[in-house]
Amino acid sequence: MQAEIISIGTELLLGQIVDTNATYMAAALAEKGIPLYWKTTVGDNAERLEEALRRGLERSDALLCCGGLGPTGDDITRDCVARVLGRPLKFHPELYEKIEERMHAYRRGPIPENNKRQACLPEKALSMPNSCGTAPGLIAEKNNKLILCMPGVPSEFKAMLDNTALPYLCEYFNIHQTIVHQTLLVRTLGESRVDALIADLMEKASNPTIGLLASKGRVQIRMTACAPDKAAAFALIKPLEETIRHRLEPYEANLGVK
Repeated sequence: MQAEIISIGTELLLGQIVDTNATYMAAALAEKGIPLYWKTTVGDNAERLEEALRRGLERSDALLCCGGLGPTGDDITRDCVARVLGRPLKFHPELYEKIEERMHAYRRGPIPENNKRQACLPEKALSMPNSCGTAPGLIAEKNNKLILCMPGVPSEFKAMLDNTALPYLCEYFNIHQTIVHQTLLVRTLGESRVDALIADLMEKASNPTIGLLASKGRVQIRMTACAPDKAAAFALIKPLEETIRHRLEPYEANLGVK
């Protein structure tokens, strides 16, 4: 299976905040051995969000959405998911009771009417508990594909991802593997020279794969492997690393490991 991240919020597109949630999610997916092929950032616009959801369902098995589950008018994720699925939103009294309990615990006075929006889910969707806030997440299925929506507040998002979303994904798709990477740092050769020396390895590689990343004063050779556990994955990487080292030794490449 393959996963896709959809980050939701105009503040992300304006550069007002850094999308740390997507970075955290990408690392967490790799840890569980779930391939991530796409990441989309979309603002608080219903038409564009629905387009992102539809395209995601066409090419990916699981969409992990972050943001837009608050009580205000620009929190449109629930509504857009419901329209894409072709199912109405349904109010869940039991979810609203939990929201009321949390709001009373915060001692914020009378509960605004718009908080009821957070207790609405697309028909047949499951809720994900929010241990750190008021907005429950949701899991919806369509044609054996999943949409998982989580809040954008980092503390709420991380708890929901780790405690509910990832375990659900792994069980649903029967995933028992991990993805790891190891990086060689080359400090004496440029990116084009490194590419020329190991191009054939990059073309043939499938598991592990090889990628290059240039930065100031060094080139990173990233080797990524997928296996049932970390030990097996690193065992796949080891012979490839040795081959690359052998290729670069005649050029006095100063190699380090990241």
